[in-house]
Amino acid sequence: MTASVEYIPVTPIEYPDEDGKPIAEGDLQRKCLVYATTVLEIYFQNHPDVYVAGNLFIYYEKGYPESVVAPGVFVVFGVENRDRRSYKTWEENNQTPDFVLEITSKATRSKDQGAKKGIYAFLGVREYFQYDPTGDYLNPQLQGLHLVDGNYFPVATNTLPDGTVSLSSEVLGLELRLEAGKLRFYNPATGQILLNS
Repeated sequence: MTASVEYIPVTPIEYPDEDGKPIAEGDLQRKCLVYATTVLEIYFQNHPDVYVAGNLFIYYEKGYPESVVAPGVFVVFGVENRDRRSYKTWEENNQTPDFVLEITSKATRSKDQGAKKGIYAFLGVREYFQYDPTGDYLNPQLQGLHLVDGNYFPVATNTLPDGTVSLSSEVLGLELRLEAGKLRFYNPATGQILLNS
């Protein structure tokens, strides 16, 4: 008697590059996302091993496309600075973001304060900043966290004499400032604001 073996083709696992949802809730969020991504890309443009992206899927477990997160803005050190459709950690020598900035609002706060915060800690994201451009719920509107032994702790907030809120990012070597409610990146070495053009 001859046994027959049925060939069952293996379907490759798909990792979508988009979810069909809009990238921002409104003009303020969109403008901030574009500003932050652009100034960081310009700031790191001469560093071939620093990758800056915004609103891009990060897949962090091979074989599990549901293990995905899409930060507003993120920076990864130690990987090639090139265009990607999505970021798969296993294709990047298991490098995960070092810095994340979420443009947050009352509508996204449960994800930004809960699930995403937990995922970023799990991934070892060293700094997690949040900016609430409409002032819906964060006070102050700009806040930062740094990772210590798997847990996030607040980044010290400084208030400058003119009332500007300033937080230092050790990871980026920059200051994030809240000037009249608007997020700005500063280079402390030069004292200059980073420009997006």
